[in-house]
Amino acid sequence: MKGLLGRKLGMTQVFTEDGVLIPVTVVEVTPNVVLQKKTIETDGYNAVQLGFEEIKEKRTTKANIGHCKKANTSPKRFIKEVRDCDMDVNVGDLVNVDIFAAGETVDVIGTSKGKGYNGTIVRNNAHQGPKTHGGSKNIRHIGSLATNGITSRQGRIMKGTIMAGQEGGYTTTNQNLTVIKVDTENNYMLIKGNVPGPRKGCVMVRTAKTSKGDKEPVTLVDYTANKEVQ
Repeated sequence: MKGLLGRKLGMTQVFTEDGVLIPVTVVEVTPNVVLQKKTIETDGYNAVQLGFEEIKEKRTTKANIGHCKKANTSPKRFIKEVRDCDMDVNVGDLVNVDIFAAGETVDVIGTSKGKGYNGTIVRNNAHQGPKTHGGSKNIRHIGSLATNGITSRQGRIMKGTIMAGQEGGYTTTNQNLTVIKVDTENNYMLIKGNVPGPRKGCVMVRTAKTSKGDKEPVTLVDYTANKEVQ
């Protein structure tokens, strides 16, 4: 298992030399700093703690400043762990985007866009009530909370019952995405499809847990060569 922290810059599209269009998400991955290594003997599990993106000392906590000083680095804005990590790194080392390659299958973890307070029609795709025959007062209600009489017998609402509430703003994972391109010179990678979160949101790119295998890298059209000719 290996992973990196980065920022989602947005979506675009690229073309292969065969003329196939591929929608991709651009993820900026500047070098991550290894802040801590956790082991089963000391912490009960294996993990590597990464720090991403510098932040001024006056804008963070003393705990963050002291924790980063142990790795001889400046305070970091984002600190996350990569569990069951098999990367051969030590505290203070830099982890770059070149740990991934085109064709690899990855999972991307991020915080979904917050939608605010929404009802069950929008939040859970619930069916609307009848608009005629006396149903004018419960068009957008979910109806009874009972489940075959279980609620009345147990005196409680069953876990998982859909209701109105906060939508979005929670950690979510897009699994089994393909890395299309890795640019080590400019510190970014192209990932096929969409990834969670808004633009400039922090995401973690890690090795896919349920992958069926990597795919063959594709050759993209190089538009920079055309610009040099002009």
